[in-house]
Amino acid sequence: MSILEKQFKHVSFLWDEQKANSLGDDEVALLIYRSNILGADLRITNYGGGNTSCKTYEKDPLSGKEVEVMWVKGSGGDIGTLTKSGLAGLYVDKLRALEGIYKGIEFEDEMVGLFNHCIYDLDSKAPSIDTPLHAFLPFKHIDHLHPDAAIAIAASKDGEKITQELFDGQIAWIPWQRPGFDLGLQLKKALDENPGIRGIMLGGHGLFTWGDTAYECYINSLEVIEKASQYLEDNYGKTRPVFGGQKIDSLSPEQRKDQAAIISPLLRGLASSYDRMVGTFNDSEVVLQFINSNDLSKLAPLGTSCPDHFLRTKIAPLVLDIPADQDLSDLQAIKDHISKLFETYREGYKDYYEKHKRSNSPAMRDPNPVIILWPGVGLFSYAKNKQTSRVASEFYINAINVMRGAEAVSSYVSLPLQEAFDIEYWLLEEAKLQRMPKEQPLSRKVALITGSAGGIGKAIADKLAKEGACVILTDIDQGRLEEAVKDFGKDTAIHSTLNVLDNDTIISAFKAANLAFGGVDIVVNCAGLAISKPLNETSEADWDLLHDVLVKGQFKVSQEGVKILRAQGLGGDIINIASKNALVSGPNNVGYGTAKAAQVHMSRLLAAELGPDKIRVNVVNPDAVIEGSKIWEGKWAEGRAKAYGIKVEELPAHYAKRTLLNEIISTEDIANGVFAFVGGVLSKSTGNILNVDGGVAAAFVR
Repeated sequence: MSILEKQFKHVSFLWDEQKANSLGDDEVALLIYRSNILGADLRITNYGGGNTSCKTYEKDPLSGKEVEVMWVKGSGGDIGTLTKSGLAGLYVDKLRALEGIYKGIEFEDEMVGLFNHCIYDLDSKAPSIDTPLHAFLPFKHIDHLHPDAAIAIAASKDGEKITQELFDGQIAWIPWQRPGFDLGLQLKKALDENPGIRGIMLGGHGLFTWGDTAYECYINSLEVIEKASQYLEDNYGKTRPVFGGQKIDSLSPEQRKDQAAIISPLLRGLASSYDRMVGTFNDSEVVLQFINSNDLSKLAPLGTSCPDHFLRTKIAPLVLDIPADQDLSDLQAIKDHISKLFETYREGYKDYYEKHKRSNSPAMRDPNPVIILWPGVGLFSYAKNKQTSRVASEFYINAINVMRGAEAVSSYVSLPLQEAFDIEYWLLEEAKLQRMPKEQPLSRKVALITGSAGGIGKAIADKLAKEGACVILTDIDQGRLEEAVKDFGKDTAIHSTLNVLDNDTIISAFKAANLAFGGVDIVVNCAGLAISKPLNETSEADWDLLHDVLVKGQFKVSQEGVKILRAQGLGGDIINIASKNALVSGPNNVGYGTAKAAQVHMSRLLAAELGPDKIRVNVVNPDAVIEGSKIWEGKWAEGRAKAYGIKVEELPAHYAKRTLLNEIISTEDIANGVFAFVGGVLSKSTGNILNVDGGVAAAFVR
C-alpha cells in the first residue's frame, strides 16, 4: 500500500500510475480514466451524478488555428462508466461569449439550446445543463461531485460557517441555486473573489474541485472529501445519538428477507397502479440505522436535498406503519391496510403538484412512491427497470448519509418544496425524459424459467432478457446455472437452484425473485426430461419419473407462481413448454407422450381458472430440437433413432424432411415462440397452443 493509499480512510485511492502513464499525454483519455475511478466509489459520487471535464488545445478544422476545447460529461451520462462517446466537446471561447447575450436568470432554459452552437466535436453527446459551470472556471481539469460527506455539510443549517472553518477559507461557498448559466457565472465570481482557493461548495448540492493535471485534480477531490468525511465521523454521537438513537429493533437477517419476500409483490402491485414497476430490496446497516431510529418520523417527510437524489427517489418516501414481525398470512387484510397508505401518499403527491405547478409545467407524473421504508425490515424501491430501481435505492442511501451527517454537525435542511418541484418538473428535465429511447417490450417484466441452465430454457432466458426482461435462471444443475448466469448483466439475471419436485427449492427460487426484482410476471415451465421406450420396456419408475417431472413439476411451479401473480394483481403469463408429442401419436413413446398431453390439458384448465385474474396460460410445442437440447443427449436420441430405423446422426435431417417447411428447429425458434405470447402482441390470447415444429400436419390443432 502506497503512502497516498494509507492517508485515505473514507474514500478509495484507485489511481494506478502504470495505467495512467500508458495513456501518455492524452488529456481526454486521462479525463475518462479519472472519471471512471471516481465513479467507482459511491461515497464520492452517486450513479449518474456529478460531471467531470478537461480543457485541451485542438486544431480547428476550418481555420487550422489552435483553439481551446472543453471536454465535459454529456447529458444523462455516468462518470463511472464514461467513455469518449459520452463526452461533449465544445469551443471554450464560444461558450464564454454566450455571457454577452445572456438575458438573465429568467431565461436560463434558452441558453441550453445555444450550447449546441458551441460544439467542436460533431460526435458529441448532448451538452448538459452543467456545461457552463465548467466553462467559466479556468482550470485544465475540473470535478463536480456529489459526495455524501460534502452534501451533508452543504445541506446543513450551518453549512457555510462549517465550510469556512473546516477548510480555512480554501473552499468557497455559493448558496443553493438551480444549475444553469447563472450558476456558472457565480462560480467564476466566487473564484475571482477568493483567488487561490482549491474548491467551491454548492449549498445543498455538491462540490467543485480542480487541478492542473488529471492526477492533481483527482487528489484534490479525494483530500477535500476525506477531510469532510473525517469531520463528520468525529462528530457522530458527540452531542446526541445518531438519528436520535434507536427506537425499534430489526428482525434477524433471515426474518427480514422472509417478510420482505412475502410483502414485496403486494407493494409492487400497488406501486404499479400507474405503470408496471420492478423492485429492489435493501436491508443494509445504513438503511436499518435510519428506519429504526427516533428521527425517522422527523426526517423522512422532509425529503432529500441534492437534486440528483429526489429526481430518482421522489421528494419523500412512504413509511409503512405495520410492525416488522406482523403476521402476513392474511395478505388481503395487509393489502387493504397498505392500500390506504398508498392512497394517502398519492393524494399528498397530487397536492404537492397542484400547489407548486407553473402555467407551463408538464403533466403530473406517476404519483406512487419510489421508496418505501418498513422499520425493522428494510427499504423497497420501485422503478421502470432493475437498474433504475437499484439506483433509486442507492440514491436514497446517499440521502440517508447526508441526513446523518448534517444532523451530527448542525441540523438537516431540505430544499424548499417549490425549488424541489421546479427541479422535478423542469422543462429541460422533461425534454431529457422525452429523448429517452423507447422502452423494450419486456423492460418492466420479470420472468422465471425452469430448466434454464442450457438448451431451450437458456435460449428462452436469453431471448426474454434481450427484449428487456429481468430473468431468474433455475435448474437442478447448480454448476451449469453458475456458468449460464455469467452471460447476463448484474441488473438482468439471478440464478437459483430449483428441483421441480422439491417444494423448498421452488419456494426459495420465487423468494429470490421477489427479493431481487419485487415479484414475477412470466413463469416458463421448461424443465423436463425424455424417455423413449416401447410399452413392454417402459417401467413403472420410468412412468412415474416422467409424470412427476413434467406434469407434477409444472403443477407445483405454476401453483407457487400464481400466488405471486395474484398478490401483485397485475395479471401475468404462464408458458408451458410441451411437445408435438402431446398431439401426435408416435411409436415407442407411451410414457413421454402421455405426460406431454397432460401438460397441455393442464394448461387449458389453468387458462380457464386464471382468466379472471388476467393470468394468461399458453403452450409452446417444440419438435425435434436437437442442437443444444440436453434431452437429446444419450438414450433419448438412441431410442428415437431406433424407432425410425436410422442412425442418431441422421436425426436432424430426418426430422427436417418430415416437416412441411423442411426446416431444422433450433432452441432460438422455441424462444421466439415464447416471446410471441409474452411480448405484448398476443395479450388477449390464453389457452392456446403454438406449434414450433416446421409444420407437422398431424399436429395441427384444428
